[in-house]
Amino acid sequence: MSNIIEFKNVYKSFYTKEGEIAVIENLNLTLEKGKILGLLGPSGSGKSTILNMVTNLTEPTSGDIKVNGKIGYMFQKDNLLDWRTIKDNIMIGLEIQNKIDNEALLKIDSLLKMYDLWEFKNRFPRELSGGMRQRVALIRTLATDPDILLLDEPFSALDYQTRLLVSDDIHRIIKQENKDAILVTHDISEGIAMCDTVCVLSKRPATIKQTYNIKLTIDKEETHTEIKRTPMNSRNAPEFRTYFDLVWKELEVYAKQ
Repeated sequence: MSNIIEFKNVYKSFYTKEGEIAVIENLNLTLEKGKILGLLGPSGSGKSTILNMVTNLTEPTSGDIKVNGKIGYMFQKDNLLDWRTIKDNIMIGLEIQNKIDNEALLKIDSLLKMYDLWEFKNRFPRELSGGMRQRVALIRTLATDPDILLLDEPFSALDYQTRLLVSDDIHRIIKQENKDAILVTHDISEGIAMCDTVCVLSKRPATIKQTYNIKLTIDKEETHTEIKRTPMNSRNAPEFRTYFDLVWKELEVYAKQ
């Protein structure tokens, strides 16, 4: 498979009054076409810095980064504007790009209908649950037609039960829309359940400690028809606990700071 994002020997340092702070060190990673890549690492290990380098918000100190596609960014908070309707919120990105036309409006209507938000299009964000708001945020990102989605802890503000349900929703939408994605998360279970590949970062300065290609056995019904993998049924796969234990150890959870 071709790589849609590729980091080669990337280093990143920031400079302060106290001197140089090395954040990323000899980072090599790839996002394959059609995949979801998970980035797991300790707090402050540079996960968000990696996403910022993908979007050119910050440049590497050295090394090479190749991105083959248009980027869409989904943040921790949904950042919906309370005074705009759901449909108007979804249109914000297109308005900024001056790309509002009949084709764009038809696409927005199609996304609203496909992902069960059509009846809420004229409601306001305060009238929606946290999970529905995150769905709106993703549709707003998809409306600009990106090739690659960057998801920066998109479920962190949600309670546990809602996180499980919304992760299923977001995974389904990403796969149905044939998007590639990088998911930054602190949640080991979430990373394993949602992603095709999980990279574990070291403490700062961050490099890749280990990469896991997630292969899970999803049970089939008695009719032997194929069941598509979802974050929810992934958690029941026999291999899930093994991956969890491996990632837990790599993260050095009990290591002294």
